[in-house]
Amino acid sequence: MTDKQLADYEELKECIRAQGGSYDEDLIKRAFEYCVTMHSGQKRWTNEEYYIHPLSVAKIIISMGMDSQSVAACLLHDVVEDTKATKKDIKEMFGAEVALLVDGVTKIGKISINSKEQQQAESLRKMLIAMGKDIRVIIIKLADRLHNMRTLDAIPETKQREKSLETLEIYAPIAHRLGIRWVKEELEDLAIKHLDPVAYSEIEESLIVRKAQRESILNDIKNRIEERLKADMPGVSMQFQGRVKSVYGIYRKMYLQSRSFDEIYDIYAIRIITDTVNDCYNILGIMHDMFRPIPNRFKDYISTPKPNMYQSLHTTVISREGVPFEIQIRTAEMHHTAEYGIAAHWKYKEGIDENDKSLENRLAWIRQILESSEASGDTSELVRSIKVDLSQEDVFAVTPRGDVINLPVGSTVVDFAFAIHSAVGVKMIGAKADGKIVPINHEIKTGEVIEILTTNQPGHGPSRDWMNIAVTNSAKSKIRSWFKKEKREENIETGRSELEKELRRSGINLTDKEFEEITADLAKRMHYSETDEFFSAIGYGGILISKIIPRIREDYSKRQSVSVPEMTDIAPKSAASPEGVIVDGIDNCLIRLSRCCSPLPGDEIIGFITRGHGVSIHKRDCNNVPDDISRSAEPERWIAAHWDSGKREHFISTVRIFSVDRDGLLADIMSVAYNMRLAVHAMNAHQTGGGNCVISITINTESVEHLRSIISQIEKISGVYGVERVVK
Repeated sequence: MTDKQLADYEELKECIRAQGGSYDEDLIKRAFEYCVTMHSGQKRWTNEEYYIHPLSVAKIIISMGMDSQSVAACLLHDVVEDTKATKKDIKEMFGAEVALLVDGVTKIGKISINSKEQQQAESLRKMLIAMGKDIRVIIIKLADRLHNMRTLDAIPETKQREKSLETLEIYAPIAHRLGIRWVKEELEDLAIKHLDPVAYSEIEESLIVRKAQRESILNDIKNRIEERLKADMPGVSMQFQGRVKSVYGIYRKMYLQSRSFDEIYDIYAIRIITDTVNDCYNILGIMHDMFRPIPNRFKDYISTPKPNMYQSLHTTVISREGVPFEIQIRTAEMHHTAEYGIAAHWKYKEGIDENDKSLENRLAWIRQILESSEASGDTSELVRSIKVDLSQEDVFAVTPRGDVINLPVGSTVVDFAFAIHSAVGVKMIGAKADGKIVPINHEIKTGEVIEILTTNQPGHGPSRDWMNIAVTNSAKSKIRSWFKKEKREENIETGRSELEKELRRSGINLTDKEFEEITADLAKRMHYSETDEFFSAIGYGGILISKIIPRIREDYSKRQSVSVPEMTDIAPKSAASPEGVIVDGIDNCLIRLSRCCSPLPGDEIIGFITRGHGVSIHKRDCNNVPDDISRSAEPERWIAAHWDSGKREHFISTVRIFSVDRDGLLADIMSVAYNMRLAVHAMNAHQTGGGNCVISITINTESVEHLRSIISQIEKISGVYGVERVVK
């Protein structure tokens, strides 16, 4: 090793000595030497020698009190991915335990995957599976991502935004669920620094400007608190700390809840750490005697811990100077858990039994996310599960028996019912909130007493509409499972019907024989033993039609290109109208597109001969078009029509976007419009409450397919959770 490498290794040893505890220095030294050798000649984006990165990750892991195998895995975490080393080499040289950790952190990169999003999802799936075997995998991955974020300035701006968004949506929520507070907050702050640098600078500047004044006031308050507590509770051990809210925590309240800096009451906090739970509640009583508490700002996370096992008492009070501030009261053990989360209760370090039920319960969310994504068959469901189910914003509702159910913000009584038990969910016929009947799409609020009304009537079960009402992937997965098990025949019929309908909407006209051949082939490729199973999966939601239509279109195109049409007598077609529509048997007449359904090329259409206004073109599934024309009041006025495939026209369409209300949302939507060369005719936005908004945008489109591609791009915008075509 070079002098610099030796010096770097000595720094690593110093970190180990400072941390204390017993470490296998021989294992760590061999891992460091192998890391340096295998990464020799490689440079990072910072232009440093590559080994500096795994070395820095190892230092982060040591600061968290992790064990020797974790440190060795950190030093080796990139050798399989970026060098000629293999998992077998790692296992032979450093043991099976280290090899498992390294393999869990290694991304999927050597298999054929269709898209970047799918690759991300498959890598996440692999990591979550490895987490289920050994939680150290994700702790190493979080340390790896933290060092990458600390050095993000050295890469191109577009890459900075991609990494930051991924960090904010995936890795910070995982750190939050594992309870590793300082890692979560630093990841969030570094991410928002690159995603919204202007807002980050404004908040940072506001903190600096007010720092001296607030510190002086808080120090005075802290001294008064200390004097009072020592007088009222002599002999009780207490520590006092000051805490400033993270930049991202302030950002969420300022820009997502539209508050000013001075309207955020918990920017500054005083933390009191004591020995027992009784001491915590006694201190709380004294604090409420000393200061005036702000109504509805008290939270008892001791009696009702967060899902990540965070425990503390929080109360917001106003000092005599008129300064609002938060007081946090907890025991030393609670404080250690709040800082280090699952790493604070390390089973390998503290000898916790591998089969310990409390640890198993804390990691149950990993299994739930994997099961949910597997049930849906959609790789993007995994990423969505992390975004929704690991939400940092939680609501706490109570059953009539007093049990507390914790759910993500926005959850409905459907989610609540299935969170209690699957049997409660499927038997639900209604719900009460605080004794009043509420609809099943009622959004739960913290503190509500929710009573689920059930029935034992045979054959009762959830409605398919519940899939759109449920927010948590756990509830969606249980609903899908019920339909899969109980409604097979109905699923087959529903799946076939929905697929046929979507094919018509997409302009894919198959004969019965072609339909059976293509679906049979597709079922086989997707590993279904028979076509009915394939249709059933569509019916209960296990297969998303939007994911299989491109494959069917590809098969259809191949068949069209190789088929040779027979020569038959074909009646001459009428000339196309300026709207790109051909009406059979009528030439040179006024044609207009109906506003009730706004048809686009690709939609199946039909014409209606009006009195004095030419032919009005409707979508075939428009509410104003009879299902059976022959039985309609005036069947002779309905006439066949179709799109001129050779004509390229522009049509005005409106889409409605449902999103979290955030800063920069309109700019992101306009960026999509600019990149797709869309003419924007109108845009309207309004808030819907709960931090959400609805935006309507009217644009030029060329066809149904073009509109679908536009909707697909808009759905990728951060915060957008729904986009629909508006039919006037």
